[in-house]
Amino acid sequence: MPIFVDSPLSVNATEVFRLHPECFDTEAYEHLRTKGNPFGMDHLLYIREAAQSKKLNEQTQPCIIISASGMAEAGRIRHHLSHNLGDPRNLILFVGHCAEHTLRHLIVSGRNPVNIFGIPHEVKAQVARIDAFSGHAGRSELIGYVKSLSGSLRKMTVIHGEESSSLAFGQALQALKPQAEVVVPQPGQIVEF
Repeated sequence: MPIFVDSPLSVNATEVFRLHPECFDTEAYEHLRTKGNPFGMDHLLYIREAAQSKKLNEQTQPCIIISASGMAEAGRIRHHLSHNLGDPRNLILFVGHCAEHTLRHLIVSGRNPVNIFGIPHEVKAQVARIDAFSGHAGRSELIGYVKSLSGSLRKMTVIHGEESSSLAFGQALQALKPQAEVVVPQPGQIVEF
């Protein structure tokens, strides 16, 4: 079954890793040396151009489309969703954290129909999610990182997460490093360092 990676940023990031094997850990480097390219398979195709992306929506054969924008709020994923949500033969699989009030949250929560580009789309596809993967450190990893820092921290800013989580995380950081100023900015607020 063909697999398409349809995210220019993901394609570019993969290319950076592919071009710099000296940055791999021992296990990845050994895989590269003995088994070949860990970033490619015969049936894996990387999509860069918008025209190529649009052609994916004409597919009639089974395939897997990997597209970025975890919240489904921007980018090519919205086009793929608008073309594929209405087909009960399809599976839409979301991976990673999902913020409230996003298109992804509406789909995962069972909202039907959902608006994409201002047009209602009936959700007939199967919808599933895996919360086990994330592109960034979670609370415990960040706390561990802050604990490991030597020297004095003067200022920390919490800029990612829902308001209640960000405020609670800011309080945890403040308790951990009472000498530091911890800022949880409001939308549009300018923070100077």
